[in-house]
Amino acid sequence: MDYILVITIAIVIFSLIFDFINGFHDTANAVATAVSTRALTPKVAIFLAAIMNFIGALTFTGVAGTITSDIVDPFKLQNGLVVVLAAIIAAIAWNLITWVYGIPSSSSHALIGAIAGAAIASQHSFNVLHYQGFSKIIIVLLLSPLIAFCVGFCIYSVVKIVFKNANLTKTNRNFRYFQIFTASLQSFSHGTNDAQKSMGIITLALIVAGLQNGGSVEPQFWVKVACATAMGLGTAVGGWKIIKTVGGNIMKIRPANGAAADLSSALTIFVASSLHFPLSTTHVVSSSILGVGASNRIKGVKWNTAKRMVITWVITLPISAILAALVFFFFDIFL
Repeated sequence: MDYILVITIAIVIFSLIFDFINGFHDTANAVATAVSTRALTPKVAIFLAAIMNFIGALTFTGVAGTITSDIVDPFKLQNGLVVVLAAIIAAIAWNLITWVYGIPSSSSHALIGAIAGAAIASQHSFNVLHYQGFSKIIIVLLLSPLIAFCVGFCIYSVVKIVFKNANLTKTNRNFRYFQIFTASLQSFSHGTNDAQKSMGIITLALIVAGLQNGGSVEPQFWVKVACATAMGLGTAVGGWKIIKTVGGNIMKIRPANGAAADLSSALTIFVASSLHFPLSTTHVVSSSILGVGASNRIKGVKWNTAKRMVITWVITLPISAILAALVFFFFDIFL
């Protein structure tokens, strides 16, 4: 079988594995607060998240185009298929490590860092990066948690004012029903952003291999369906170790602040997807919960857990980049 075709098939397989892992790794993003407040049972929450993730993944493709062309120029990439293969393997490795230890990491940071690291290793130069596009992605990755925190803080501040004199028991019961909607919305928004990253990787590989019609950055239909299915199946499996950290370990969650956190993160992710910006859904969800918690009672937020997350987030980009560079050098020698 042709060398180029073999590597391309390997990239497709590993990309779908990445999407599957992303699904179960980030299931917590969509359902943690709903499960914590008992608005949904774990089984129902996972099923709902899987369906909505699948639908969201098929609806938007803008983020896929960003991954394909804004980190590196696919038409100028040397040893492009080896670069892409090294990047996706390194991103998977980091995702598995963080999943084993129950660390709320970021698949987005891992993948973006890995693409950059492998590309730099391939040409021994930072000039391989698409500076304008890459810098925008990094800025969004940095700002999106802060934006989500502020949105969560503001939304829950409004909720407190509106329901200041309301009956607490009745209010919580009503918000449990509303949280079914917000959990669904968050799952949908998750699909519009996270599933696109694997679509972008596969499309990048197809362009480099000369298998993409006209070199378009728009994912082919089979790529969309395959990635959406992998994400949905991964979501169905779930990641319960991370749910515990993202949910109750950040703050004590009740239906009202749970719904506010879900709505805040869903809106932030949806806007980013509409603007074609990849972001970390894990960061956004955790930051939304922190914002709601700070609005409710700053002392009630477990900041030690938040600090642990920040440390993990900061090291993800460089570690995934280094891993990808090492994998590239290995492949460059033996392939």
